[in-house]
Amino acid sequence: MKILNLIHGQGYIARIESQSFVDGEGVRCSVYVSGCPFDCKGCYNKAAQNFRYGEQFNNDVLEEILDNCAPDYIDGLSILGGEPFCNLDITLKCARAFRERFGNGKSIWVWSGFLFEYLAHENTERRAFLELIDVLVDGPFMSHLYRSNLPYKGSLNQRIINVQASLQQACLCEYIAT
Repeated sequence: MKILNLIHGQGYIARIESQSFVDGEGVRCSVYVSGCPFDCKGCYNKAAQNFRYGEQFNNDVLEEILDNCAPDYIDGLSILGGEPFCNLDITLKCARAFRERFGNGKSIWVWSGFLFEYLAHENTERRAFLELIDVLVDGPFMSHLYRSNLPYKGSLNQRIINVQASLQQACLCEYIAT
């Protein structure tokens, strides 16, 4: 399957929001990567499906992201898309640099069309990225399951997962908002 082979994308960032109040709990720096093969009907970020949309990712952009995460009032980093697990050239590098600078004192939230079960059983860079994440909102957006009042997700099929607990317990653990 072609989607499964897309790992490194084209190295573009669609946008960076230095202070987001909707992409996870608290105030967060949100990074939207460019490129998504899922092509979900009704996607709210259609432009970011293009793998060459936005600006080229480089070390200066990475430093901007990390600097945006530094203030005490920023709770963490949110990575959306596009598809983060098809842009590991960016997302894995960001997550590793984030953990190096902030340890586990701030959280990483990621939205993906891939299911947790698939990602957890991979023995690739996707698994390495998953292991750095605190919360995963998984599953493709499905317009017929859209509800406007769902916290942190767009459709009823999507799940909000406590990744670290799920990996440690070898079963899916739902994230409980604090």
